[in-house]
Amino acid sequence: MGKTVDMARSAKSESVKVVVRCRPLSEQEIAGGHERIVDLYPDTGIVTIRNPKAGDGDSLKQYTFDAVYDCNSKQMDLYDETFRPLVDSVLMGFNGTIFAYGQTGTGKTYTMEGIANNPECRGVIPNSFEHIFSHIARSQNQQYLVRTSYLEIYQEEIRDLISKDQSKRLELKERPDTGVYVKDLSSFVCKSIKEIEHVMAVGNQNRSVGATNMNLHSSRSHAIFIITVEHSE
Repeated sequence: MGKTVDMARSAKSESVKVVVRCRPLSEQEIAGGHERIVDLYPDTGIVTIRNPKAGDGDSLKQYTFDAVYDCNSKQMDLYDETFRPLVDSVLMGFNGTIFAYGQTGTGKTYTMEGIANNPECRGVIPNSFEHIFSHIARSQNQQYLVRTSYLEIYQEEIRDLISKDQSKRLELKERPDTGVYVKDLSSFVCKSIKEIEHVMAVGNQNRSVGATNMNLHSSRSHAIFIITVEHSE
């Protein structure tokens, strides 16, 4: 509890947080005789990387982050400690972004989406769905509207993943009042977890995928899932 509260306070005071999660060795890496060269220290937020080919003096590099999670970390622990405070701030009217960064095969999809039909392995996005709609269900004397959009950036082109016309390419625009936006991007009102999960499932089916050396079903694009929450007294 203490760690969660402290990180929640930190989330309010820091506009940007960088969190590292390290996956276990893959079957391919184990079969190839590779060894782990990364050590994580969650209590201090430190990551050390050892270069087995370097000399003793240069073999170890150390980095410090806002939070680090090793290969044994649980999906819900990650959400509660790192992402729940951010979603709470969104429900209070602030903007929030969760950006997953890493090369193919590092576990971005598992962290963000998780495994369907397995509550313990749900990722950040489905946990945020549960968080948002549970908050709405508990709220009294307030009206909420939840809208969602889903877009893909592939080979420098923007595509609406939940549009009926998947051949249409969209454009970035800018307005003085709202800033940068995507012109003609569709938006769907969602009244339940089931509805917002359906929107995401439709979009995922339309994503550009292809095999790589690290992942047979890797997405070959960047995707942005946008949730807009409006409320009034």
